[in-house]
Amino acid sequence: MYVAVFAVILGIVAIDQLIKYVVVNTLAIGQSIPVIDGVFHFTYVQNFGAAFSILQHRQAFLILLTGAVMIAVLFVLLRHIRTFDVMTSISLAMIVGGGVGNIIDRVRLGYVIDFLDVRLIQFPVFNFADCCIVIGAFLLLMSALLFSKADPEQEAS
Repeated sequence: MYVAVFAVILGIVAIDQLIKYVVVNTLAIGQSIPVIDGVFHFTYVQNFGAAFSILQHRQAFLILLTGAVMIAVLFVLLRHIRTFDVMTSISLAMIVGGGVGNIIDRVRLGYVIDFLDVRLIQFPVFNFADCCIVIGAFLLLMSALLFSKADPEQEAS
């Protein structure tokens, strides 16, 4: 399972960085290419904050916070991987992979490269790493709801 978890993390980071490389070398800042006009566009944005552009220009804080959270999640994952179900392990790997993808941008560039622009619902522009974090969190919640085991002592009461 360790190999699968690290493959997911490394795969997410590699795909995220490759897509961002293509975006930066294809689009000008602020340029938008409609995929489905008025619904979904590729739009190159430099995000100097966190989700929804909060904490603008607080890169040191965001790097430390993201790094601490990624280390904590990775520690829990590696410490308990033998007891976690596959869905829990993969969801945590997705969260770590997405966090690492964004922290690479913050350390290297001072901002995060965003490019997925859902205009139908006026949502902030985001990226592949963000998608992995959100999907990983959703899968983790589903895993907790579907696969949690009740404490045998509580059932006996």
